Amino acid sequence: MRVVFAGTPGFAVPGLQALREAGHELALVLTQPDRPAGRGLDPAPSPVKRAAEALGVPVFQPASLKDPATLARVRAARPEIMVVAAYGLIIPQALLHIPERGALNIHASLLPRWRGAAPIQRAILAGDSVTGVCIMQMDAGLDTGPVLLRAETTIALVDTAGTLHDRLAILGAKLLLDALRGIERGSVKPVPQATEGVSYAPKIEKPEARIDWTRPAPEIDRQIRAFNPFPGAVAQFRGTPVKVWRAALRLESGHPGTILHAGPEGIVVACGLASLALTELQRAGGKRLAAGELLRGFPVAPGERFAILKELNSGPKPQSNRP
Repeated sequence: MRVVFAGTPGFAVPGLQALREAGHELALVLTQPDRPAGRGLDPAPSPVKRAAEALGVPVFQPASLKDPATLARVRAARPEIMVVAAYGLIIPQALLHIPERGALNIHASLLPRWRGAAPIQRAILAGDSVTGVCIMQMDAGLDTGPVLLRAETTIALVDTAGTLHDRLAILGAKLLLDALRGIERGSVKPVPQATEGVSYAPKIEKPEARIDWTRPAPEIDRQIRAFNPFPGAVAQFRGTPVKVWRAALRLESGHPGTILHAGPEGIVVACGLASLALTELQRAGGKRLAAGELLRGFPVAPGERFAILKELNSGPKPQSNRP
């Protein structure tokens, strides 16, 4: 098929590459404008732009999808179908009407659960045991269109947003090709989403990453995993922020935020229920380090405490999003 592809972050790249490898004709790639990045805040291309340029595909970075010039550019590409994956903006109805076979979206959840911007993080935060990918037919709503195909994957107890993201991106690329084959053969039909079980996945806000040690250890563990690699769960120790990248559940108990013991296997901190062994951390301005390596240059003692949110008066607790 002749395809116009729209996507921005790394999640979309496997789908773009799969289209080329499967022999589909990539007429045009839409991606968001270059954004400031790095310490110098120099404009940086999106992962999709870099991938498209490597494939030799024309790239278009409109500031608005509603502009008549944007619609004209897409119309000139004469797409049979449009494929969208994490573009980052709502696709206007006028654009969806251009491809003769409509538009498909690769969405990283089992719709209608977790419609919206951050389905991967919200699924981990909520303690979901299963998630997946849907290939849906796009309409004017927010991830409300009928579903052509879906595939599931288990959320392991050690999964982070990063590991789950990568697995779902590959799964979504495979499912996209299956959907396109099914459309060509007439063997797949869109199925309306259920009206029950609808939930929304709003974008991640940095205040949600603040660790509240008065919460149960399993909830904080999910928070740490959901915000790895972005934005990183943050604790306060000796008046400075420390990012916690990995942890493991422990049964010890104590006053929330108190360090119970520390060694090469982790810094064990009491929570509202049970405790966590912090196994990978990052001090402000430093590198991510295993606990044992961190402790060699930054010793801590049992009885020292991480600050809790009510002491810091630092805003709302992270959302659990449990249904």
